[in-house]
Amino acid sequence: MDVLSRFDQFEKRHLGIDESALKLMLEKLGLSHIDQLMDETVPSNIRLQSELDIAEARSEYDFLNDLKVIADKNKVYKSYIGQGYNNTITPNVILRNIFQNPGWYTQYTPYQAEISQGRLEALLNFQTLVSDLTGFPIANASLLDEGTAAAEAMAMFYHLKNKRRKTNPAETFLVSSNIYAQTKDVLITRATPLGIKIKEIDLDTANLEDDVFGVMLQYPGADGKVEDPSSFIESCKQNEI
Repeated sequence: MDVLSRFDQFEKRHLGIDESALKLMLEKLGLSHIDQLMDETVPSNIRLQSELDIAEARSEYDFLNDLKVIADKNKVYKSYIGQGYNNTITPNVILRNIFQNPGWYTQYTPYQAEISQGRLEALLNFQTLVSDLTGFPIANASLLDEGTAAAEAMAMFYHLKNKRRKTNPAETFLVSSNIYAQTKDVLITRATPLGIKIKEIDLDTANLEDDVFGVMLQYPGADGKVEDPSSFIESCKQNEI
């Protein structure tokens, strides 16, 4: 393939250099052709010596139709394995005004400010709603996964509880035995460098000692069970946890 035909490829129209820039680069490298550069930098034994066996280009409409035919072969079953794979109901007002609202997102990546600002505002609204529903003074929502949100909350409780307990810090964080395994793993990873002790408990037999600075409950539990933690939460309040 000659140089001119290369410039008519897709990558040239978006990322490529022009002919004069290519010529200058080759001169600086002491090369006469771009293929010579490839021969000297990429070992021949790992290079494909033939053209790629790629089908003719298709329109997006035709491709999506074929993809839908394949997707329709999927069979949807109910999940009873727990671990967070629970059926949920998303009210249409939330679905339409947040998840499907283009005001929350743009064509930018999640790490650019334009979409991050929308995500932050959505999370703020979520935290406010959770505080209103639970009656708790604060609620956190991580930008990442649930395990990270739990670890952030644990670290916050740890530093808050021990702010005035320099000589006798509380170092035990209680977690329900029914939390998700992946969440527990993240908690342990984050707790280790902070010197925090993770202790699994059963809500009915938990002992709230003075060394405890926080508790994490799972609702619904990892097994999908919905328990009423109100009595345990009341005990935590009485012990100022």
